[in-house]
Amino acid sequence: MPEDFPNYVDVDYTDGEGEDPENYASIEHKIEKAIDVTRQGLEEYENPAVMWTGGKDSTLTLYFIKEVAEKYDLPTPTAVFIDHFQHFDEIHDFVAKWEDEWDLDVVYASNDDVGEYAEANDLSPGDDIPIDALNDHNQHHVREILEYEEDSFPFLLDTYVGNHLLKTVALNDTIEELDIDGIISGVRWDEQEARADETFFSPRHDPDIYPPHDRVQPILQFDERAVWDAFWHFVVPDTVEDYPDDGHVPQSDDDLPNGLTQDDIPVSPKYFAGFRSLGSEVSTEKSDEEPAWLQDLEDTTERAGRAQDKEDLMERLRDLGYM
Repeated sequence: MPEDFPNYVDVDYTDGEGEDPENYASIEHKIEKAIDVTRQGLEEYENPAVMWTGGKDSTLTLYFIKEVAEKYDLPTPTAVFIDHFQHFDEIHDFVAKWEDEWDLDVVYASNDDVGEYAEANDLSPGDDIPIDALNDHNQHHVREILEYEEDSFPFLLDTYVGNHLLKTVALNDTIEELDIDGIISGVRWDEQEARADETFFSPRHDPDIYPPHDRVQPILQFDERAVWDAFWHFVVPDTVEDYPDDGHVPQSDDDLPNGLTQDDIPVSPKYFAGFRSLGSEVSTEKSDEEPAWLQDLEDTTERAGRAQDKEDLMERLRDLGYM
């Protein structure tokens, strides 16, 4: 990590305590706060990075970073994409497209020890991986940190061991390798109960658990509806040539103005197809046939299409460094 971290960082770790999206009543208020937090994140940390999953929340966060970096003449940080080997192909295509379009420096973080074993043994998601086939680093995480006692674990993202090895270990190893002191991420208060008490600047300083760093969280105050409002009235008009300046909310996958197609829009095609949350191809299902933003966002659960065994373990996983 950068020398003397966190002594050189001047942020308020209590900012956002006791708040929820209703404290930021208008979309303009939410955006104003996001810009302020983003600017502090880019200015206070010596080597920040942004988590980018290709999903709506992290792409919205990336948009704020791009805007703030350009306005205040600040460097655009590296984007970290966690490759957990079970993404939808469309997610990889989307990230590659907008990495090039927005001239981003993207680092692909992965737990290659697990991935290479799965590839060498032609494993499918759900197949077992013996613990003793892992390297010492991963065995330490499984036995000493997770205190997992079984002889094997399923090669499946949305499980306790699988999620920790494929995402958290991959992320923490990348933080350490790149000397990252601030991870800017797109988590939201309303998304999960385990995130409801987060603050805009959240310390992760225990070296026994993860490489010391801070989490910078500019869109905590957005709810799902506000995320989509921001996309169709701000992000897309600002970044897509020929999109109406006042925005346009598409009613279907082919309802885009001025001859534009889905490939021109920085919104994953999975959302057009009815998915509201993007996890892995084997454990996430679409919520409806309508595009995500046209669904009943207020009266249904955003992550209903996600495997619930991982959702129920979210608080424990976050204690170990999960987003």
